[in-house]
Amino acid sequence: MQAVIRTGGKQYRVAANDVIKVERLAGDAGAQIVFGEVLSVTGGDGAAVGAPLVSGASVAARVIAQDRADKVVIFKKKRRHNYRRTKGHRQHLTVLRIEEILVGGAKPSKPAKLAAKAEEKPAAEAAGESKGEAAAPKAKAKGGSARGGAKKSAKK
Repeated sequence: MQAVIRTGGKQYRVAANDVIKVERLAGDAGAQIVFGEVLSVTGGDGAAVGAPLVSGASVAARVIAQDRADKVVIFKKKRRHNYRRTKGHRQHLTVLRIEEILVGGAKPSKPAKLAAKAEEKPAAEAAGESKGEAAAPKAKAKGGSARGGAKKSAKK
């Protein structure tokens, strides 16, 4: 099954287990992202092309890493005027692995590892609260400015 999704002003043709690089999206490594802007879906039971989007279709992906592209060098020159400027730019990217393509309004499934961790976390929090092990807030430093240094007297 394949789908065409839109993100970052670009369109990507994806299938399950594809690894793609898209423009920067919020999320740490391991976070799940669901794309709702699906332009077309092809596969098992035919093809569905949206006008402009396919209703009820979505694509679930997992963030692998936050990365940066290779440097693009911008060089400006005006001949006979001794004018040369060099700048560089590295685009921020998010590396994604496509997990599944969903149609008919289906919800993305959680992998077994993440589902187990999600169940352990509330149990651990409940156990910590019952023991009364709440961390005391740190005391605020006295004196000094907002930068942490002492104020200096003005010299005349």
